Amino acid sequence: MRIGAQFVALACAWGSSFLFIKVALDGLTPAQVVWGRLVLGALALCAVMAVTRSRIPRDPGLWLRLSVVSVLLCVVPFLLFSWAEQHLDSGMASILNATTPLLTLAVSTVALADERLDRRRTAGLLAGFAGVLALIGPGGLAGGGGHLMAELACLGATACYGVAFVYLRRFITPLGLPAVSVAFVQVTIGAVIMLAATPWLAAPAPRIDAPIALSMLALGALSTGLAYLWNNNIVQAWGAVNAAAVTYLTPVVGVTAGVILLDERLTWNQPLGAVLVIAGIMAAHGTPRPAPRPVGVAGAAAVAERADAEVKERAVR
Repeated sequence: MRIGAQFVALACAWGSSFLFIKVALDGLTPAQVVWGRLVLGALALCAVMAVTRSRIPRDPGLWLRLSVVSVLLCVVPFLLFSWAEQHLDSGMASILNATTPLLTLAVSTVALADERLDRRRTAGLLAGFAGVLALIGPGGLAGGGGHLMAELACLGATACYGVAFVYLRRFITPLGLPAVSVAFVQVTIGAVIMLAATPWLAAPAPRIDAPIALSMLALGALSTGLAYLWNNNIVQAWGAVNAAAVTYLTPVVGVTAGVILLDERLTWNQPLGAVLVIAGIMAAHGTPRPAPRPVGVAGAAAVAERADAEVKERAVR
C-alpha cells in the first residue's frame, strides 16, 4: 500500500474508531469493549510482528516502562472513551479526542525542559481551550444536559494521552526502537491487564450480533492494531510533522460517520468548537511542513525527537 493510501487509511481508522465503540456498546459494557479492542489489537500486531520478522524487546526495564505507557495510552483512555460514549454521540467524542495535542503541549511545557511557551503556543492553547468550552456548550457549563461528566471523561482520556506521549518522548523515543515492536509490547500488556480482569468483566453476559462483531474486529485489528504500522510507515516516509496532519482529519471522519451511519445530530457548537480546536493545534504546533526523509529506525527516531508534533503521532482512538 502506498504512503498516501496509508495516510487516508490511518485517518479513517482512527476517526471511525468512535463509531465502532458506539455500535459495540449496544451489546457490550464499556470494559468489555476495551477487552475485545486490546485483545484483537494484540493479535493483529502479533501477526504484523511475524510478517515483518520484528524482534520482541527483552529488556525487563523497557517492559516496565512500556507498562506505564500501556496504562496511560491504552487501558485508561480506552475505558474513559467507552464509558463516555454511553452518554455522548460518537462525533462529539471524536472532536474532544482532537484536543490531545493541546493537552500534550500543556504537559510537555511542565515536564520537558526544552519545551517552553511562547506567544504563538500560548495563543494556540487559548484558542484550543476556547474550542473545548464551545464544545461543552452553555448547557454543559451550567450543569445541564447530563453530558458534562462524559465530556470531562473524554478530556481525562486525552490528558492521559498527553502524559503518555511526553513519557514516550523522554524515556522511549531516544532508544530508537522500531515502532512496531513498541506498539506490540504496549498493546499486549494492555491486553494482558484486561485478560486478568476477565472474571470481573464477564457480567452482564455480552450480546454479540453481526454489527457488533464487525465493529469490534475493525476497532481491534484496524484502529488499535494495523494503524500503528501505517503510522510508522508514514513517519519514516514523510517525517513526523507531516504525519501529524492526520490529527486534523480524524474528527472530520468521526463526525461524518456518526451523522451518516448513526443519524447523529450535529449541533451548532460542534463545528465551531472543532474549528477553534484545530486552529489552536495549528497555531501551537505549526502547520505541516517539509521534513527530511529519515534513514532507517535511527533516522525516524531523530526526526521524531526534533519535531514538536511527535506527541501527536500515535493517538489511538
